[in-house]
Amino acid sequence: MTALALSYRGAIPLWHEIVGARTVLFWLMLGGFVWVIGDLFQQYAAKYVGISRGVPLSNTNQLWGLLWGILVFHELQGGRQRVYAHVIGGSMLMALGAVAIALSSATDREHSRWQDAAERESKRYGIEGAYVRAAMEGREFQQAPSRRSFIDWLLVCGVTAIFVTLAAMARLPRVDIDLRWAASVSVAMLLLLVGCGIALWRITRFS
Repeated sequence: MTALALSYRGAIPLWHEIVGARTVLFWLMLGGFVWVIGDLFQQYAAKYVGISRGVPLSNTNQLWGLLWGILVFHELQGGRQRVYAHVIGGSMLMALGAVAIALSSATDREHSRWQDAAERESKRYGIEGAYVRAAMEGREFQQAPSRRSFIDWLLVCGVTAIFVTLAAMARLPRVDIDLRWAASVSVAMLLLLVGCGIALWRITRFS
C-alpha cells in the first residue's frame, strides 16, 4: 500500500496529506486493530470448519457494517427506495447464504481429504506430523514453551509507542451519529462477542 501511495502521490505530497490527517490517524489504526481481533476468530473458523466454510461465514461482518452505516451514521439518508432495496436486499441474500453454509456439515470423505492434504503439506514443508494432527484435532502439541525473543518485544513496544503517539494527537472527528443506535448496536455486538467467546472456549479452550 505504501508503494501504491508513493506511485500515485509522490513522497512529499503524501507526507503532507498524512500530516494534515494526523488527528484522525489514531481512529484508522484503532479500526485496523479491531479488524485483526476479528481475524483471530476467523483463524479458529478456518481451523475447525475449514476455509470453504469459515471464511464465507466470517465475511458476514458486512451485516454489522450495514447496521452501523444506516442506523448510526445515516449513510443512505436521502437516498431513493431503490438504493435501500439494493443494499439491504443484497446483504440479506448474503446472510441467507451464510445460514446455508452454517447449517452444512462435513462428510467423512471430506474429513479424510483434509487429513490427506494436511499430511501432504506437512511433508512438503518439513513440519512434524504429530503437530499437524494435534492442530487439526484442536489439541495442544506437547512441546517446550517458546520464549519471546528480543525482536518480538521490540515489535510490541514499537507498535504500542505508535498507538500512544497517535492517540496523543487524536481529536474526535465531527461526525453526525445517532448515539442511541450506536449504544444499541454496540451492546448487541458485545453480547454476541461474549456469547461466542464462551462457546468457543468450551469447545476449543482457545487452542
